[in-house]
Amino acid sequence: MSGERIGFGARPGAPDAWVRRGEGGPAKAEVYTARLTVDVTPELRGRIRIAAFRRGVTMAALLRELLETRFAGEEGA
Repeated sequence: MSGERIGFGARPGAPDAWVRRGEGGPAKAEVYTARLTVDVTPELRGRIRIAAFRRGVTMAALLRELLETRFAGEEGA
């Protein structure tokens, strides 16, 4: 490191880099805003974890896809 301190909230030197940082789509909180807690057995959790690993996705993504498929077209409360 150069030893130069950058203050909190300091803008980067190049304006283009500063503007580009905002790209990348909506924040995770804007897409998934509710948390759901479900009690499952350790064995089921393990099977879900292995299935997610084999597909190369997270457990959360796998379960979101499963729930979206199961409840597709149904209106919310």
